[in-house]
Amino acid sequence: MQVMGISGLPGSGKSLVSKIAIERGAKIVSMGDIIREESKKRGESTKETAQNLRAEFGQYIVSELTIKKIKKLQEEGFESKIIVEGIRSPHEVNMFKKNFENFIILSIFANPTLRFERLKNRMREDDSTDYVEFKARDQMELDFGIGDVISLSDKIIINETDLESYTNSINKFLDEIEL
Repeated sequence: MQVMGISGLPGSGKSLVSKIAIERGAKIVSMGDIIREESKKRGESTKETAQNLRAEFGQYIVSELTIKKIKKLQEEGFESKIIVEGIRSPHEVNMFKKNFENFIILSIFANPTLRFERLKNRMREDDSTDYVEFKARDQMELDFGIGDVISLSDKIIINETDLESYTNSINKFLDEIEL
């Protein structure tokens, strides 16, 4: 079973990669979902939980929870590819590389203006229609180290054109990794 990661700033297009990968038989483990689950347990916002978990348990905590979830899938007999969505720090990458042979990172890039428009339309709980809040969220992600993750990725897909071109780029990459 191969495990790979997807990274990118909010609104870049990670979820379409996941959707297509699921259609091809992969399992998605979202680090953001893990934080959202923890924030509900704690009664905090996702932003507070992301910061507090790391402050309380160290930089590796979200990756540790994710690795635990993946290893449980392995124990249950899941043998296809697993994609970790939402890797945000070099610490997380290091943990995945230590735990899963041939771990690779795909990063999705889109410019801030385009991503902000996408988030306004998506309106998930942690999305904002305020540009100042959007920029603050980007800065928080950059403070986690996501810029380093993106710059050191095994593959980067630019998602700034039409949906069909982006979908074709995703499919080409997934063909390359035999998914």
